[in-house]
Amino acid sequence: MGGTDKALVPLSGRPLVSHVQDRLAPQVEDLALSANGPAGRFAFTGLRVLPDHVSQGPLSGILAALEWAKGADAVVSAAVDTPFLPCDLVPRLWLAGEGGLAVAESGGRIHPVCALWPRSLAPDLRAFLSSGGARMMEFCDRNGVARARFAPEAPDPFLNINTPDDLALAEQALREGA
Repeated sequence: MGGTDKALVPLSGRPLVSHVQDRLAPQVEDLALSANGPAGRFAFTGLRVLPDHVSQGPLSGILAALEWAKGADAVVSAAVDTPFLPCDLVPRLWLAGEGGLAVAESGGRIHPVCALWPRSLAPDLRAFLSSGGARMMEFCDRNGVARARFAPEAPDPFLNINTPDDLALAEQALREGA
């Protein structure tokens, strides 16, 4: 997307982050946003912004969320550029993993950013990142990940908006009532 902050890319007149927030808010007790840089750019969301303290990709944001969510059993993560997340993502992740680590899968593809992360994984994740680890599925596999399988549908509930063509596809899906 040309270096643009994808969270702020407009989709049908609203930033992508707002679409994801709308999908997840009814499914969880509290929401936060993992992001680096000036937190003020997300003030309109009303969300707490969690910066990464370890900079090794998406797992760094997961660690920040696990450390923030004291008192919770788990954290659910999702990419900010996935506006069509399933409205039953959280309960299906919970059921698939029986409260343990679980990732979403659809159409034979694993979506490790869309996952349920038990808070008990925080120490192991910190050690993994400290040792130079960064690959999500490597960490997931070594922690006995379960998969919540979602039927492929249109639009793909895990569609990532990575290109202008993806954005146009999402715009069309919203016009058609997705």
